[in-house]
Amino acid sequence: MRKITRDDIESMYGAILSLQTMNEAKLFFRDLLTQTEINECAERWKAARLLSAGVPYTRIISETGLSSTTVARVARWMKKGTGGYRLALRRTRSQ
Repeated sequence: MRKITRDDIESMYGAILSLQTMNEAKLFFRDLLTQTEINECAERWKAARLLSAGVPYTRIISETGLSSTTVARVARWMKKGTGGYRLALRRTRSQ
């Protein structure tokens, strides 16, 4: 397998930013990811939303099927990550 470069990753981000509608995003991500990968990303996003709302870990684990380790990791990234979760949460609250 060849090494993925920064340009390869930037190109992927650019492709994501080029999408204009929910349907375009659905089509792109379904081609890019397996259904399992899409579900895993959606579960983490749901965990982030629930954590932001103050929902206890036990309920998040029950609702998402995520492990306690993954929920804790999402919580840690929300607090000490790069701010991506916080930014997306802030922007999607008004939708």
